[in-house]
Amino acid sequence: MKVIGCYNLKGGVGKTATAVNLASLAANEGKQTLIWDLDPQGAATYYFRIQPKVKGGGQGLLKKKKKRSLDPLIKGTDFESLDLLPADFSYRNLDLVLEENKKPTKQLSRLLKPLSQEYDCIFLDCPPSISLVSENIFRIADALLVPMIPTTLSARTLDQLQEFLASHAFNPNLQCMPFFSMVDRRKRLHTDLMAELPKQYPDFLRTSIPYSAEVERMGIYRMPVVLKNPDNPASKAYGNLWQEVKARLYGHLRREDQG
Repeated sequence: MKVIGCYNLKGGVGKTATAVNLASLAANEGKQTLIWDLDPQGAATYYFRIQPKVKGGGQGLLKKKKKRSLDPLIKGTDFESLDLLPADFSYRNLDLVLEENKKPTKQLSRLLKPLSQEYDCIFLDCPPSISLVSENIFRIADALLVPMIPTTLSARTLDQLQEFLASHAFNPNLQCMPFFSMVDRRKRLHTDLMAELPKQYPDFLRTSIPYSAEVERMGIYRMPVVLKNPDNPASKAYGNLWQEVKARLYGHLRREDQG
């Protein structure tokens, strides 16, 4: 089982679109895939037409006296091999709930461990913060996908994230994979930073996701763009991104897996 966190300190950079579309591509390949929507805003949950409600909320997930299974909370989507663990508005207080438990940075790992025999991939749609929730994610994730718009403020948040990861003993095998999102090549700042930042951060993925009105329309038709309109340039870019992520996670891919 591979756990992939879609994370950035900054909001509005394409985390949810990345989680939803890459998870859909993984499921379309036959991988048993789960998205856990950890953002109380519940955008990923909304895209899949599922009610953003978890029985017992965040408090119920992390009951001290009873180790709760996630299985009854997981919902099937309209797409084969793709399940979703919905968001809940109570997740806004999840840090406080985590603080009440022993080993607060290992609680999400405890919850996900029993799912290792059920799923090939678990995508975490993460809230934009550095918190106990994110520290849990940094411990359990095999990969941290960091979408960033090529702007100065986005570059600054990447610096902050890299410094934080370097100063803490999280998963030593965690792969941080930044990539450019919502790119507009007509903007000089975008093209300049796209040329400059990968020199500073050699882990940058080669694929960038172009700005696309079709991605924004996911909120209207409530379906991943890679499934709704696979020939769209953004859909093709997500496909290339998934190939890169797989190559990093699984090592050398067979020719037929390279697409």
